[in-house]
Amino acid sequence: MSPQDELLSLRGISKKFGQVVVATDLALSVRGDEALGIVGPNGAGKSSLFSMISGDLRPDHGSVWFDGKDVTAQSAYRRTRTGIGRTYQVPRPFEHLTVFENVLVSAHQGGGRRGRDAYDHAASVLELTGLAAEANTPAGRLGLLQRKRLELSRSLGTDPTLLLLDEVAGGLTDPEVTELVDVVRRIRAAGLAVVWIEHVVHALVKSVDRMICLAGGRVVADGAPLDVLAHPDVRELYLGGGPESADATADEEKASP
Repeated sequence: MSPQDELLSLRGISKKFGQVVVATDLALSVRGDEALGIVGPNGAGKSSLFSMISGDLRPDHGSVWFDGKDVTAQSAYRRTRTGIGRTYQVPRPFEHLTVFENVLVSAHQGGGRRGRDAYDHAASVLELTGLAAEANTPAGRLGLLQRKRLELSRSLGTDPTLLLLDEVAGGLTDPEVTELVDVVRRIRAAGLAVVWIEHVVHALVKSVDRMICLAGGRVVADGAPLDVLAHPDVRELYLGGGPESADATADEEKASP
């Protein structure tokens, strides 16, 4: 990938908490038209990686580049304004506000929109994520799938060009995961780059162009999703149960519609 194709570039990122290493000389690039999936065992450093991209956490060494600029020293707020949006594993909306008001706050504070422009943008986001019918519902009354949609909507309200999805399919039923995958596809069709951490592997296989597996703060496999799932290190580190279970999982993904 040439530098001019890169929307996001992590260059030699390292981070540890005491003796716990979450990134070691990590290099990673994402194109502006790409969807990248990230898998790995618990404790592999996936959410910490997102925090270093979004500005919630500073790396000990290395740099974060976004849209051709070094943003390593920028705050999370400034990175949001430059186009990095993020969801969190546990949705955390303003529960006393309506769905629409939650997205409007994001459009105003994160996206810098004002007046009618902010209202129109919030409405268009809710149409995109399938939440328009719930616009006047207090966020605290939503079920899990709708809360996940709202988490997506709040991130989209900030006008990102790169969207970081942190286990948005966790806790959902298979039909709900299918609905969520459809939302992600619409988001991609709107022109956003996506980086998605997920343990629900079949959701990633249906949604991303490329997949990496993280373990011990390093990339142990990088490539097409089914190729990464078939990688011997991924079988052992992520899928568990040896080659037989990995082969079964890969066959299942190939057979999925």
